[in-house]
Amino acid sequence: MRRVVVLAFLVASASGCGLPSFPPVLSRVVAGEDARPHSWPWQISLQSDSSGRWSHICGGSLISADWVLTAAHCINDRYNYRVELGKHSLKTSEQGSTTRRAATIITHDDYNSMLSRNDIALIKLSSPVTFSDSIMPACVPDRGVVLPHGAPCHVTGWGRLSTSGPPADILQQALLPVVGHETCSHPDWWSILATDKMVCAGGDGVTAGCNGDSGGPLNCQNPDGSWDVHGLVSFASGQGCNVLQKPTVFTQVSSYVDWITTVRNIFIL
Repeated sequence: MRRVVVLAFLVASASGCGLPSFPPVLSRVVAGEDARPHSWPWQISLQSDSSGRWSHICGGSLISADWVLTAAHCINDRYNYRVELGKHSLKTSEQGSTTRRAATIITHDDYNSMLSRNDIALIKLSSPVTFSDSIMPACVPDRGVVLPHGAPCHVTGWGRLSTSGPPADILQQALLPVVGHETCSHPDWWSILATDKMVCAGGDGVTAGCNGDSGGPLNCQNPDGSWDVHGLVSFASGQGCNVLQKPTVFTQVSSYVDWITTVRNIFIL
């Protein structure tokens, strides 16, 4: 058995993704908590100049040296964007962090803002980053993978700490068990708004989805210890951040693996 575990770890290491140098300290704190510094090294801060200065607007995930995955609803063609990587505190200058301009942004051709369909975007960085203890990519799940009901995943981001509350300075993490599609699409839950290309998590009175968490990852651990980004925060209840039977709804990354591959191949120089 030990040999099997070691071999699995070596396979994950060889893939170069999803294995932080400083593994996250996980707990069952229901309201979220400060993350261990650099334990989610693929987490990025997407910033725009919409307010006349650079400010955090959304989260996202580094999936290679020069590509970031986020939500399409985070993008507005009128503004410029940049990505901060290797951050723990947004207000503090930190050794090991770096910034890249967004050279190219591709939103899904069939993105529907009214229904939050195909809410996914790829950002090509102005230049590749160098991987380090504080900057490394997450793994992307295999095509078509559907998480089981109750799977223990974690959402991360710098969003508001409560409805209409202040944004977080320190990266937050929160346990969000997956809610199966059959439950999430029930009329008392999200009904037809939840499609089979989305994954729901939370809904027990503790959810993500406050401003600034959008586009951020739903992180789910594999048996070999590596982490996949299975979801991108898409929408939550307009009644607030913590609403029973209204889990956070994520774009299901496994439904878009072919799209991600196609876009990246188009931009190979």
